[in-house]
Amino acid sequence: MSNPGTRRNGSSIKIRLTVLCAKNLAKKDFFRSCVSVTGLPDPFAKVVVDGSGQCHSTDTVKSTLDPKWNQHYDLYIGKTDSITISVWNHKKIHKKQGAGFLGCVRLLSNAISRLKDTGYQRLDLCKLNPSDSDAVRGQIVVSLQTRDRIGSGGPVVDCRGLLENEGPVFEDSGPGRPLSCFMEEPLPYTDPTGAAGGGNCRALESPNQEQRLQAQRVRNQDSRGHAHTPQNRPHGHQTPELPEGYEQRTTVQGQVYFLHTQTGVSTWHDPRIPRQQSQVKESTQALPVQMEVPVEEGGEGGEVPVRYERDLVQKLKLLRHELSLQQPQAGHCRIEVSREEIFEESYRQIMKMRPKDLKKRLMVKFRGEEGLDYGGVAREWLYLLCHEMLNPYYGLFQYSSDNIYTLQINPDSSINPDHLSYFHFVGRIMGLAVFHGHYINGGFTLPFYKQLLGKPIQLCDLETVDPELHKSLVWILENDITSVLDHTFCVEHNAFGKFLQHELKPNGRNIPVTEENKKEYVRLYVNWRFMRGIEAQFLALQKGFNELILQHLLKPFDHKELELIIGGLGKIDLNDWKANTRLKHCVADSNIVKWFWQAVESFDEERRGRLLQFVTGSTRVPLQGFKALQGSTGSAGPRLFTIHLIDANTDNLPKAHTCFNRIDIPPYESYEKLYEKLLTAVEETCGFAVE
Repeated sequence: MSNPGTRRNGSSIKIRLTVLCAKNLAKKDFFRSCVSVTGLPDPFAKVVVDGSGQCHSTDTVKSTLDPKWNQHYDLYIGKTDSITISVWNHKKIHKKQGAGFLGCVRLLSNAISRLKDTGYQRLDLCKLNPSDSDAVRGQIVVSLQTRDRIGSGGPVVDCRGLLENEGPVFEDSGPGRPLSCFMEEPLPYTDPTGAAGGGNCRALESPNQEQRLQAQRVRNQDSRGHAHTPQNRPHGHQTPELPEGYEQRTTVQGQVYFLHTQTGVSTWHDPRIPRQQSQVKESTQALPVQMEVPVEEGGEGGEVPVRYERDLVQKLKLLRHELSLQQPQAGHCRIEVSREEIFEESYRQIMKMRPKDLKKRLMVKFRGEEGLDYGGVAREWLYLLCHEMLNPYYGLFQYSSDNIYTLQINPDSSINPDHLSYFHFVGRIMGLAVFHGHYINGGFTLPFYKQLLGKPIQLCDLETVDPELHKSLVWILENDITSVLDHTFCVEHNAFGKFLQHELKPNGRNIPVTEENKKEYVRLYVNWRFMRGIEAQFLALQKGFNELILQHLLKPFDHKELELIIGGLGKIDLNDWKANTRLKHCVADSNIVKWFWQAVESFDEERRGRLLQFVTGSTRVPLQGFKALQGSTGSAGPRLFTIHLIDANTDNLPKAHTCFNRIDIPPYESYEKLYEKLLTAVEETCGFAVE
């Protein structure tokens, strides 16, 4: 439950507050048995930005004194704002005003400034008022992360290791633990006046606290294996500025590293601290598990910067983990459509839902069919929907050129007055597919994926979309065009058979293209080619996509990787398919298995895709190949393509179980009969039933 209030502007900053857990809460029901679970509270935490209307509540955890939430909220904090975090017992709050209170902590504005970007902190809970008789004890663990600064948009630190640790927490957790910036019992300071908000919830204002936080920031760097020298420990002074060209960043594990922006080289080592080459070799042993083995490049003065290469599969695992944390644990996203009106019915239902409802477990049903969706029905739905949604016949998309069948946004889509709402829908479907681990059956141009990542379009991107235009523009750049071309900064385009002119710059029709300004002409032409009349359509699509896949989660990927994440592998590798197929009630030398692969080898690429769609619900293959085929929703891991020999009448057709990637084949007497039955099943059947 949350109320984001009004979006603040002006001098406010965006802070992500993570409420991790609470420890050792007070048990106030003394009349129940000490060993009875029913006597324990059902705690939840409430976060309020005082006076702003921003209010959030965590989920309720049943019957515990050590609740674990690990939930985060984005807050807009002004210069004078304070944050109150209170813990309540859900069993008691309905009884009377103030009932169920288990403690609170209040962070004033200067405490927020010192706590932000210092990692997780353990804060003592206190009473609402000094005169309250109810006992309050325990601590709450929170972190404040700046969301507006460069490089801070990464995911929240994975803290599962801490949640399972019931022992004491120490200040220096070392590089092997997910939280390296925990504070050991920070000294509280109680506002003696009890001002602002009534009562004296503990506010961190102690001068000693600032020194502890300064030392804490340096410990984040020291814990990576660097030498603890007197130069790198502040004694109540400000941390020195980074040398020019360096940025401080944080990995998904919360570990601090430094990036040299001009060379792209990153290193654990703080460039403000001298070191020896031997110390560098030690620091490379503490690499986070998400990173590949570093490649050391020789530098000057004993420096050995470390460049990191991150594996696509590993990055995809991190993305899946982050998305799984956002999925609600209860409820379903239920969609029921008919096959005949799949586009319009899906549009109406999807656009009625809130983004958070679309993140619930996906359950799709085709009207009039009894199939239960454990993943296979959803894949079939997406396959059929994409076939309609991306069809140029509807005017939303068009092929990039006459002989290249990659899709781009149609600049003339406004012929449909509701086209922006449909592009919003398309963005939601793309985000829905990525969020739930499915694929979109349709290929966009590579520049489209660059735009989705917010990256600039370049001349080289034109080659795969419009080779003739690319060739012409390259020729202009590489040759002297004086007295050769008679172009101006004005281009023509065809809109429904009518030729229209567009000026690339103001008064462009009167500005000739010369040897001096040809680079500007090419740059403006390329931008116009990809953004011609599609700005509003693209923004609507991007909005829908980012409602499910937040933009900062895409930062680790380039446009080619994003294409694989959204669309999977379009080409089927037959050897990979064979190597990752499971056999049930048959062996590789069985006639049925031999004949099956003989039939598949005789199929063309399109028919193989139809067979794969018949058995799995999708024509697309995960980027890891057939070994990563997804099966039923919620299954522990991938489910291999399976050939199952069944005892059935040989007049029956093969039968597919899309949730289990399994095809049931009767014991046909000949290859010809298997081929005929398989082809009939793939080309002429549809629908789901329950056995």
